[in-house]
Amino acid sequence: MDKWSNRRKPVVNLTILVEGGGKVSQSACRRGFASFVEKAGLQGEMPKFVSCGSRYKAYSTFKKMSMSPDIILLVDAEEAVTTDQPWNHLSKQDSWQRPKGATNEQCHLMVQVMESWFLADKETLAKYYGQGFNTKALPKNTRIENIPKRDVEEGLKNATKNTQKGKYNKKSHSFEILALLDPDKVRKASPYADRFIKTLLGESDG
Repeated sequence: MDKWSNRRKPVVNLTILVEGGGKVSQSACRRGFASFVEKAGLQGEMPKFVSCGSRYKAYSTFKKMSMSPDIILLVDAEEAVTTDQPWNHLSKQDSWQRPKGATNEQCHLMVQVMESWFLADKETLAKYYGQGFNTKALPKNTRIENIPKRDVEEGLKNATKNTQKGKYNKKSHSFEILALLDPDKVRKASPYADRFIKTLLGESDG
């Protein structure tokens, strides 16, 4: 029995508007997130991931579609989150207002950035980059949501600069790594990642 065998049916007909991908890596973005949530325990009719590019494009697209309860927004938080209400954070961070009729359960944050999740599974990072990878260059704080975005990005660059794949490259590497991560490790290290998966599984209380 493989480690991902404890699967559950997800909430059906969900469309998830994701920050990231851009024109070059839209398909890689979709594959990365689909693989991640499938390994988190989902089976059957999987959510549809839409790669929106910029975080503002994701938000503006959500505003047009938010009257449907089957639409979810997933964006970087950009900085530490000090509230359990994601719309409050986005209002403070970006002056984004919650669209009329949208719920907190439709809004999800990658804290502080998607790459923060990578720090929960350093073993996968080391395996992906292979020889020359320097784990010691990564931030050591196990509370990954508290690590500043700049420290996450600099840590990844420093840890990978001597590897055969070269220094961390968001366009080339990020979604390949996402697809390989252990979701259980990410959920344990990131309450907001755990909240996201619970929503997809229909376990969320808001």
